[in-house]
Amino acid sequence: MPSITKYLSLLLSTSGLTAAALQCDIPSIQATLPFNAAVLFAQPQAQNASFGNHSDIAYPTNATGLPAFCAVVVNVTSSAISSFTFGLALPNEWNDRYLAVGNGGFAGGINWLDLGAGLQYGFAVMSTDTGHNSTSGDGTWGLNKERLADWGYRAMHGSIVLSKQIVSAYYAQPIKYSYYSGCSTGGRQGLKEIQLYPDSFDGVLAGAPAWWTAHLQTWTTWIGKINANPNGTNPAAIPASLFPAIRAEVLRQCDPVDGLVDGIITNPYMCDFNPDALLCQGANTSNCLTGLQLDTLYTIQHDYLQNATFVFPHLALGSEAQWPVLLGNPNGPASLGTQYEQYFLLHDPTWNWEDFDYSIIQQADQQDPGNATANDFDLSPFHALGGKLIQYHGLSDGLIPTGSSIYFYEHVMRALAPLGIDLSSWYRFFLVPGMQHCNGGVNDAPWYFAGANQAGPLNTSLHSVPGFSNARHDALLALMAWTEQGIAPDQIIATKWLNDTPALGVVRQRPLCPYPSVAQYTGSGSVNASDSFVCAALPFRVPVVVQGGAQSVLTVTQTEVVSVAASMQCTGTVTKTGGWGWPWQGSSTLKAWPGRPTGGG
Repeated sequence: MPSITKYLSLLLSTSGLTAAALQCDIPSIQATLPFNAAVLFAQPQAQNASFGNHSDIAYPTNATGLPAFCAVVVNVTSSAISSFTFGLALPNEWNDRYLAVGNGGFAGGINWLDLGAGLQYGFAVMSTDTGHNSTSGDGTWGLNKERLADWGYRAMHGSIVLSKQIVSAYYAQPIKYSYYSGCSTGGRQGLKEIQLYPDSFDGVLAGAPAWWTAHLQTWTTWIGKINANPNGTNPAAIPASLFPAIRAEVLRQCDPVDGLVDGIITNPYMCDFNPDALLCQGANTSNCLTGLQLDTLYTIQHDYLQNATFVFPHLALGSEAQWPVLLGNPNGPASLGTQYEQYFLLHDPTWNWEDFDYSIIQQADQQDPGNATANDFDLSPFHALGGKLIQYHGLSDGLIPTGSSIYFYEHVMRALAPLGIDLSSWYRFFLVPGMQHCNGGVNDAPWYFAGANQAGPLNTSLHSVPGFSNARHDALLALMAWTEQGIAPDQIIATKWLNDTPALGVVRQRPLCPYPSVAQYTGSGSVNASDSFVCAALPFRVPVVVQGGAQSVLTVTQTEVVSVAASMQCTGTVTKTGGWGWPWQGSSTLKAWPGRPTGGG
């Protein structure tokens, strides 16, 4: 693909809106494109339009209440046996900026709802179908390796390049700033794009990224196999009917850890969860777990290790409400795992998940179908171009373990800190207590901040944060302010409305804090008001193991860890190389690991 020209502006100015220079019709748009791209649709849409495509089975819902715009659909031949399609919305009143939005799971189709939300800000907005048409859990199209490449990275990049060509020609002027917003697979797509093509975007908003494809999808099969009970012969399996009991006990033990009992587990990695509280005893044989089931729970709540080799992080405490997706089918693992192996990796639809073992993960590492895994942690080229990255992940995510985002952030730090690059100057990562996968929350936890995939489920005409459309409450506006004005987001305020309906009023707002800090209650004021909380240094538990067998556990903040060796009266120093759940390294005398408490932290 050709390189992308990057257009920069010195000032943030959305007041001067730009009108079209080209006609909104097929011949005019086609003239801007190369031979392998065909315009399928180009037609003006009136003010307050409703637009979408019901044949996009993953995204069948129309965006509504749209401003007047030119709707464009383009198909691009990517190989002799594959092609991809993208949708592009060109507003009549353009803010001189470009936005690409992402997809989810294995889904193929144009994401009209996220496209529509972006359009209402004034962006020219693009969404690609990634080269196929399927639901998020359907990977049966993956036998075509060219389609895998389109899904992995090629369709997104090709769509970006060509849609930018159309935008510049349509308005007869360059794009001032280019942005990206995506969650889950969409988060992965954004990270992959700036790893391969760092000049594609000036700012990226990446939520719950499914970046480690080779391990995430195989872990999905592994964790599903652990709890499967296809013939009713696995006494260790935990039926979905018991998930609420586990959830209630986790909340009972972990909610108070942050000093505030409010139904929100702010820091699950600080909770020293005791699963034995769920053990069936005496006459209590319901809403409890047997010893064998407790063993399964222990496996679910701990990292996947193979012969002491770290494979993938565990589901965080507080994620239980979404466990039915990956753990609730007694007949076997979710298709997000098994169809990856059958269609993407092994090219054998007859492969049985019961044959899964560690060799599957090793093969996935070697092949990385579609070149999908976004594990190039050296983001210095993106940083060098002035790029800004905001990443976020819900702490109650039951589909992609929150720890995978922590792992990504920590490894970017390891790659760039030796180069003298301060992450906080261009990359900030926000954990969202109580938020599930990309959207939705548990126990009235504030989760809405105009992230990817958040507006559409509430209202098909919604964009930004109703009543709070500013950079303090809207993550996309925060990204723009950082990129264009240099105003870094020290916090982003998340909102929870009654019944997730803005018209019914705000129930609770709370600040999200840049990792590794967390929101802490000041001790005064309403617990439902954001100004009753401050972002403070993250506390975590540090199990310290000294040669000779002596053990101790310290609770410290990140800034205090340098004193661990002194407080233990040990020789040597402790150097930070990790965060929640990944190793720190010290002298040969002292080793310390932050954050993984017994029982699943």
